[in-house]
Amino acid sequence: MKYEAVVIGSSSGELEALRIVLADLPADFPLPIIIVQHIGARSNNYLIKYLNNKSNLEVVEASSEQQITKGKIYVAPANYHLLVEEDYTFSLIVGDLINYCRPAIDPLFETAAEVMQDKLIGIILTGANQDGSQGLKKIKEFGGLTVVQNPKTAYSFRMPQAASNAVEVDYLLELSEIKDLLISLSRSDNDE
Repeated sequence: MKYEAVVIGSSSGELEALRIVLADLPADFPLPIIIVQHIGARSNNYLIKYLNNKSNLEVVEASSEQQITKGKIYVAPANYHLLVEEDYTFSLIVGDLINYCRPAIDPLFETAAEVMQDKLIGIILTGANQDGSQGLKKIKEFGGLTVVQNPKTAYSFRMPQAASNAVEVDYLLELSEIKDLLISLSRSDNDE
């Protein structure tokens, strides 16, 4: 299989954006999807409950030393940076705020890029700061596929605009087109 995982970063306006991207993915979607959403330290896991009600895939909170497996959606827990380790497990660190956030998108994207290199798909959705730009740049440097939501139609344009300014992205798409791209890539992967 060409790709091994999808990483997604989102912030302001994320519920609708994630619903559109994830809701129609088939139950046999073959890649793990790992999400960092800017959430407060006292989050009550609403995002996980919401996505479990909208998605055909199981949505779980990522935990330390958890093995990354295909066909699941993992969400970074509140107040921890989520990292990917060489053995395809997660680690969680408290660490400093990055781009005013914890969890931040950049640490996930950067560590996933180092491990999965050209077998990673990185996606930046709506958001109100520049988090994810450096991580997406690293994904591109390692040969991974880079996708950004069209800033003109994003709920909050700053994050996708910053990402598309930092990286010559492979795809600048509407939300429904991102969903279609993921389905197409997973089907072409299965045909190989």
